[in-house]
Amino acid sequence: MANKNLFKTIAGKLLPESDAVNEAGGRAFRLSPKAALAQYAVTGCLNGTFYADAETQLAKVIELSQQVNAEFIAKLAIYARQRGHMKDMPALLCALLAVKDIAMLKAVFPRVIDNSKMLRNFVQMIRSGAVGRKSLGTAPKRLINEWLDARTDEAVFKDSVGQSPSLADVVKMIHPKPKSETRAALYGYFIGRDFNADALPLLVRQFEQFKSGESLTVPKVPFQMLTSLPLGTKDWTEIARNAAWQMTRMNLNTFARHGVFDQPAERADQLGP
Repeated sequence: MANKNLFKTIAGKLLPESDAVNEAGGRAFRLSPKAALAQYAVTGCLNGTFYADAETQLAKVIELSQQVNAEFIAKLAIYARQRGHMKDMPALLCALLAVKDIAMLKAVFPRVIDNSKMLRNFVQMIRSGAVGRKSLGTAPKRLINEWLDARTDEAVFKDSVGQSPSLADVVKMIHPKPKSETRAALYGYFIGRDFNADALPLLVRQFEQFKSGESLTVPKVPFQMLTSLPLGTKDWTEIARNAAWQMTRMNLNTFARHGVFDQPAERADQLGP
Protein backbone atom coordinates (compact mmCIF):
# COMPACT_ATOMS: atom_id res chain seq x y z
CA MET A 1 0.00 0.00 0.00
CA ALA A 2 1.30 3.44 -0.89
CA ASN A 3 2.39 5.72 1.91
CA LYS A 4 -0.61 8.00 2.47
CA ASN A 5 1.39 10.55 4.41
CA LEU A 6 3.94 10.77 1.62
CA PHE A 7 1.39 11.33 -1.13
CA LYS A 8 -0.68 13.67 1.00
CA THR A 9 2.40 15.79 1.54
CA ILE A 10 3.18 15.93 -2.15
CA ALA A 11 -0.43 16.85 -3.00
CA GLY A 12 -0.38 19.55 -0.39
CA LYS A 13 2.70 21.09 -1.89
CA LEU A 14 0.91 21.43 -5.23
CA LEU A 15 -2.00 23.42 -3.80
CA PRO A 16 -1.91 27.21 -4.32
CA GLU A 17 -0.99 29.39 -1.38
CA SER A 18 -3.77 31.35 0.28
CA ASP A 19 -3.68 35.01 -0.76
CA ALA A 20 -6.34 36.66 1.36
CA VAL A 21 -7.72 36.95 4.89
CA ASN A 22 -11.41 36.32 5.48
CA GLU A 23 -13.68 38.31 7.80
CA ALA A 24 -12.95 35.88 10.64
CA GLY A 25 -9.23 36.58 10.31
CA GLY A 26 -8.40 33.21 8.76
CA ARG A 27 -6.37 32.43 5.65
CA ALA A 28 -8.48 32.30 2.50
CA PHE A 29 -8.37 32.49 -1.28
CA ARG A 30 -9.19 35.73 -3.06
CA LEU A 31 -12.31 35.57 -5.23
CA SER A 32 -12.66 37.38 -8.53
CA PRO A 33 -14.97 40.45 -8.41
CA LYS A 34 -17.73 38.48 -10.19
CA ALA A 35 -17.49 35.52 -7.82
CA ALA A 36 -17.34 37.75 -4.76
CA LEU A 37 -20.36 39.79 -5.87
CA ALA A 38 -22.30 36.60 -6.61
CA GLN A 39 -21.49 35.33 -3.13
CA TYR A 40 -22.84 38.51 -1.55
CA ALA A 41 -25.91 38.46 -3.80
CA VAL A 42 -27.10 35.04 -2.64
CA THR A 43 -25.87 35.07 0.96
CA GLY A 44 -25.75 38.74 1.99
CA CYS A 45 -28.53 40.12 4.16
CA LEU A 46 -27.51 43.81 4.52
CA ASN A 47 -27.80 43.40 8.28
CA GLY A 48 -25.24 42.91 10.98
CA THR A 49 -23.60 39.47 11.04
CA PHE A 50 -21.06 37.94 13.42
CA TYR A 51 -18.09 39.05 11.33
CA ALA A 52 -19.33 42.05 9.32
CA ASP A 53 -21.81 44.85 9.90
CA ALA A 54 -24.41 46.03 7.41
CA GLU A 55 -22.40 49.10 6.37
CA THR A 56 -19.38 46.95 5.49
CA GLN A 57 -21.48 44.61 3.36
CA LEU A 58 -23.11 47.50 1.50
CA ALA A 59 -19.77 49.19 0.83
CA LYS A 60 -18.29 45.94 -0.47
CA VAL A 61 -21.23 45.26 -2.82
CA ILE A 62 -21.01 48.78 -4.23
CA GLU A 63 -17.23 48.44 -4.66
CA LEU A 64 -17.56 45.08 -6.43
CA SER A 65 -20.37 46.34 -8.68
CA GLN A 66 -17.98 48.95 -10.06
CA GLN A 67 -15.58 46.20 -11.16
CA VAL A 68 -18.06 44.12 -13.20
CA ASN A 69 -20.18 44.92 -16.23
CA ALA A 70 -23.86 45.84 -16.09
CA GLU A 71 -24.99 42.69 -17.89
CA PHE A 72 -23.50 40.51 -15.15
CA ILE A 73 -25.22 42.60 -12.45
CA ALA A 74 -28.54 42.27 -14.28
CA LYS A 75 -28.24 38.48 -14.60
CA LEU A 76 -27.14 38.21 -11.00
CA ALA A 77 -30.15 40.24 -9.81
CA ILE A 78 -32.49 37.79 -11.57
CA TYR A 79 -30.67 34.76 -10.18
CA ALA A 80 -30.59 36.13 -6.63
CA ARG A 81 -34.31 36.85 -6.71
CA GLN A 82 -35.68 33.86 -8.59
CA ARG A 83 -33.28 31.12 -7.49
CA GLY A 84 -31.81 32.52 -4.28
CA HIS A 85 -35.16 33.96 -3.11
CA MET A 86 -33.34 37.00 -1.74
CA LYS A 87 -35.07 40.32 -1.10
CA ASP A 88 -32.71 43.16 -0.28
CA MET A 89 -29.77 42.19 -2.50
CA PRO A 90 -31.71 41.90 -5.80
CA ALA A 91 -33.35 45.27 -5.10
CA LEU A 92 -29.92 46.76 -4.38
CA LEU A 93 -28.51 45.38 -7.62
CA CYS A 94 -31.42 46.98 -9.50
CA ALA A 95 -30.76 50.27 -7.72
CA LEU A 96 -27.12 50.06 -8.79
CA LEU A 97 -28.24 49.44 -12.38
CA ALA A 98 -30.34 52.62 -12.18
CA VAL A 99 -27.01 54.44 -11.92
CA LYS A 100 -24.83 52.18 -14.09
CA ASP A 101 -27.04 51.14 -17.03
CA ILE A 102 -30.70 52.09 -17.43
CA ALA A 103 -31.14 49.76 -20.43
CA MET A 104 -30.17 46.76 -18.31
CA LEU A 105 -32.46 47.92 -15.51
CA LYS A 106 -35.37 48.04 -17.95
CA ALA A 107 -34.58 44.51 -19.13
CA VAL A 108 -34.71 42.94 -15.66
CA PHE A 109 -37.01 45.20 -13.63
CA PRO A 110 -40.26 43.21 -14.02
CA ARG A 111 -38.49 39.93 -13.27
CA VAL A 112 -36.74 41.14 -10.13
CA ILE A 113 -39.17 43.69 -8.72
CA ASP A 114 -42.00 41.17 -8.55
CA ASN A 115 -44.00 42.37 -5.54
CA SER A 116 -44.68 45.53 -3.57
CA LYS A 117 -42.04 44.76 -0.94
CA MET A 118 -39.37 44.60 -3.64
CA LEU A 119 -40.69 47.81 -5.19
CA ARG A 120 -40.53 49.65 -1.88
CA ASN A 121 -37.02 48.31 -1.25
CA PHE A 122 -35.89 49.57 -4.66
CA VAL A 123 -37.35 53.04 -4.10
CA GLN A 124 -35.97 53.28 -0.57
CA MET A 125 -32.46 52.33 -1.69
CA ILE A 126 -32.36 54.91 -4.46
CA ARG A 127 -33.89 57.69 -2.37
CA SER A 128 -31.34 57.08 0.40
CA GLY A 129 -28.52 58.22 -1.88
CA ALA A 130 -26.43 55.16 -0.95
CA VAL A 131 -26.06 54.01 -4.58
CA GLY A 132 -24.99 57.37 -5.98
CA ARG A 133 -28.26 59.15 -6.69
CA LYS A 134 -31.16 60.40 -4.58
CA SER A 135 -33.86 61.08 -7.16
CA LEU A 136 -35.69 58.32 -8.97
CA GLY A 137 -35.27 59.90 -12.38
CA THR A 138 -37.44 59.63 -15.47
CA ALA A 139 -36.68 56.04 -16.48
CA PRO A 140 -37.16 54.44 -13.02
CA LYS A 141 -40.39 56.41 -12.59
CA ARG A 142 -41.63 55.07 -15.91
CA LEU A 143 -40.76 51.51 -14.87
CA ILE A 144 -42.65 51.91 -11.60
CA ASN A 145 -45.63 53.36 -13.46
CA GLU A 146 -45.61 50.35 -15.82
CA TRP A 147 -45.34 48.05 -12.77
CA LEU A 148 -48.49 49.62 -11.32
CA ASP A 149 -50.35 49.57 -14.64
CA ALA A 150 -49.65 45.84 -15.03
CA ARG A 151 -51.56 45.08 -11.81
CA THR A 152 -55.27 45.01 -11.16
CA ASP A 153 -56.89 47.56 -8.88
CA GLU A 154 -57.45 44.85 -6.28
CA ALA A 155 -53.79 43.77 -6.38
CA VAL A 156 -52.58 47.36 -6.02
CA PHE A 157 -54.84 47.87 -3.02
CA LYS A 158 -53.55 44.70 -1.35
CA ASP A 159 -50.00 45.80 -2.15
CA SER A 160 -50.50 48.98 -0.14
CA VAL A 161 -49.50 47.18 3.07
CA GLY A 162 -46.09 48.33 4.31
CA GLN A 163 -44.27 51.52 5.16
CA SER A 164 -40.98 53.40 4.65
CA PRO A 165 -41.91 54.12 1.95
CA SER A 166 -45.54 53.16 1.66
CA LEU A 167 -47.15 52.58 -1.71
CA ALA A 168 -48.94 55.89 -1.19
CA ASP A 169 -45.51 57.57 -0.84
CA VAL A 170 -44.41 55.93 -4.11
CA VAL A 171 -47.54 57.20 -5.86
CA LYS A 172 -46.78 60.73 -4.63
CA MET A 173 -43.22 60.46 -5.96
CA ILE A 174 -43.99 59.26 -9.48
CA HIS A 175 -47.32 61.03 -10.18
CA PRO A 176 -48.81 58.15 -12.22
CA LYS A 177 -51.46 58.82 -14.83
CA PRO A 178 -54.40 56.51 -14.09
CA LYS A 179 -55.90 54.75 -17.09
CA SER A 180 -59.33 54.17 -15.58
CA GLU A 181 -61.79 55.88 -13.28
CA THR A 182 -61.37 53.19 -10.65
CA ARG A 183 -57.58 53.60 -10.66
CA ALA A 184 -57.92 57.38 -10.41
CA ALA A 185 -60.21 56.95 -7.39
CA LEU A 186 -57.79 54.44 -5.83
CA TYR A 187 -54.79 56.77 -6.17
CA GLY A 188 -56.82 59.62 -4.67
CA TYR A 189 -57.82 57.31 -1.82
CA PHE A 190 -54.17 56.44 -1.19
CA ILE A 191 -52.78 59.96 -1.04
CA GLY A 192 -55.70 61.76 0.59
CA ARG A 193 -56.85 63.71 -2.45
CA ASP A 194 -60.43 64.21 -3.58
CA PHE A 195 -61.82 61.10 -5.25
CA ASN A 196 -65.10 59.60 -6.40
CA ALA A 197 -66.02 57.13 -3.64
CA ASP A 198 -68.50 55.37 -5.93
CA ALA A 199 -65.67 54.63 -8.39
CA LEU A 200 -63.47 52.88 -5.84
CA PRO A 201 -62.73 49.21 -6.57
CA LEU A 202 -65.23 46.81 -4.97
CA LEU A 203 -62.69 45.44 -2.47
CA VAL A 204 -61.86 48.93 -1.20
CA ARG A 205 -65.54 49.70 -0.70
CA GLN A 206 -66.01 46.40 1.17
CA PHE A 207 -63.04 47.27 3.38
CA GLU A 208 -64.38 50.73 4.20
CA GLN A 209 -67.84 49.32 4.92
CA PHE A 210 -66.33 46.81 7.34
CA LYS A 211 -64.26 49.52 9.04
CA SER A 212 -67.31 51.71 9.54
CA GLY A 213 -69.43 48.83 10.84
CA GLU A 214 -71.78 49.06 7.89
CA SER A 215 -70.87 45.46 6.99
CA LEU A 216 -70.01 42.51 9.24
CA THR A 217 -68.38 40.50 6.45
CA VAL A 218 -64.60 40.42 6.79
CA PRO A 219 -63.11 41.62 3.48
CA LYS A 220 -60.46 39.46 1.81
CA VAL A 221 -57.59 41.86 2.37
CA PRO A 222 -54.16 41.32 3.98
CA PHE A 223 -54.80 40.86 7.67
CA GLN A 224 -52.36 43.69 8.48
CA MET A 225 -55.08 46.06 7.24
CA LEU A 226 -57.47 44.70 9.86
CA THR A 227 -55.38 44.33 13.01
CA SER A 228 -56.00 47.89 14.22
CA LEU A 229 -59.77 47.26 14.16
CA PRO A 230 -61.76 45.83 17.09
CA LEU A 231 -61.93 42.27 15.76
CA GLY A 232 -63.74 39.47 17.52
CA THR A 233 -63.08 35.74 17.49
CA LYS A 234 -65.52 35.30 14.61
CA ASP A 235 -63.60 37.87 12.56
CA TRP A 236 -60.24 36.24 13.30
CA THR A 237 -61.69 32.86 12.36
CA GLU A 238 -62.75 34.24 8.99
CA ILE A 239 -59.29 35.77 8.50
CA ALA A 240 -57.74 32.37 9.23
CA ARG A 241 -60.06 30.68 6.73
CA ASN A 242 -59.01 33.08 3.99
CA ALA A 243 -55.31 33.10 4.85
CA ALA A 244 -52.68 31.82 2.46
CA TRP A 245 -50.30 29.12 3.67
CA GLN A 246 -47.40 31.48 4.46
CA MET A 247 -49.60 33.84 6.42
CA THR A 248 -51.16 30.90 8.31
CA ARG A 249 -47.77 29.45 9.17
CA MET A 250 -46.49 32.74 10.54
CA ASN A 251 -49.58 33.59 12.58
CA LEU A 252 -50.61 30.39 14.34
CA ASN A 253 -49.91 32.00 17.73
CA THR A 254 -51.98 35.04 16.78
CA PHE A 255 -54.91 32.83 15.79
CA ALA A 256 -54.60 30.82 18.99
CA ARG A 257 -54.44 34.01 21.08
CA HIS A 258 -57.71 35.19 19.56
CA GLY A 259 -59.52 31.91 20.16
CA VAL A 260 -59.70 30.67 16.57
CA PHE A 261 -58.87 27.08 17.50
CA ASP A 262 -61.39 27.08 20.35
CA GLN A 263 -64.27 27.22 17.89
CA PRO A 264 -66.08 23.82 17.77
CA ALA A 265 -66.19 23.67 13.99
CA GLU A 266 -62.62 24.82 13.45
CA ARG A 267 -59.69 22.46 13.02
CA ALA A 268 -56.26 23.11 11.64
CA ASP A 269 -57.02 21.23 8.43
CA GLN A 270 -59.95 23.55 7.72
CA LEU A 271 -57.85 26.70 7.80
CA GLY A 272 -56.13 28.24 4.82
CA PRO A 273 -57.13 28.17 1.14
